[in-house]
Amino acid sequence: MPHISIGVPFHNVEEYLPQCLESIIDQTFTDFEVIMVDDGSTDGSFEICQKYVAKDSRFKLFYQENGGVAKARNNCLRHMTGDFITWIDSDD
Repeated sequence: MPHISIGVPFHNVEEYLPQCLESIIDQTFTDFEVIMVDDGSTDGSFEICQKYVAKDSRFKLFYQENGGVAKARNNCLRHMTGDFITWIDSDD
């Protein structure tokens, strides 16, 4: 079980997503999981996240029909297994 679960809900942020996910990978602390929930994106965001899932087993990706950020955060919570949780906005 990871020490920290990082929730990344997102919707149509392909322009910002690679930089966001790279900033997570570049951390010196490594005992974490990243739970990404696509809130019905219609751009290439889901495909970008699939690449991170393929290259790093700490990244997990889930899809839901568009329901808003609160629903996406709740979906993240359902899949988190860490001792602590934190959130990162996908456009940060």
